[in-house]
Amino acid sequence: MPRSSLFYVLSSLLIFAPQSVFAQTATSPFTVQMTITADCQITSAGNLSFGSAGLISSNRDATSTLTVQCTNGTAYNLGLNEGAGTGATVTSRLMTGPASATIGYALYRDTARSTVWGNTVGTNTVSASGTGSTQTYTVYGRVASQTTPAAGAYTDTVTVTVTY
Repeated sequence: MPRSSLFYVLSSLLIFAPQSVFAQTATSPFTVQMTITADCQITSAGNLSFGSAGLISSNRDATSTLTVQCTNGTAYNLGLNEGAGTGATVTSRLMTGPASATIGYALYRDTARSTVWGNTVGTNTVSASGTGSTQTYTVYGRVASQTTPAAGAYTDTVTVTVTY
């Protein structure tokens, strides 16, 4: 093979050679970061229904659930206010119906329905520590035996608060 042909063949190979053969490299590290702050959310608050009754001659019990998600290790308190019924307190909540008639009821933190669930931190709220995952709590409701008011729908709105 003549020298000039060999030169052209070798030159062609160099032209088509990968650039990495001639490349230099340099590296540099960089930091990836994220700051987690204390946070809590009420992810769900289920309605509580005592159903239908002709008379309130005995206790009527019902339950509902609240779901909270707080940053892992964040201490929090979960409280329920007295509701919207005129004159209601956390120990004597009121559902209001036709002609402003009321039905008394209570919300509790325990199955025995003996520990009222209120909204005063350190007194009648649920205290817990976040896990980073959702945590579910049961609200235990009771309509105690009482004089039955007029027929109709009775409702109340209770506000859930998470303090952290």
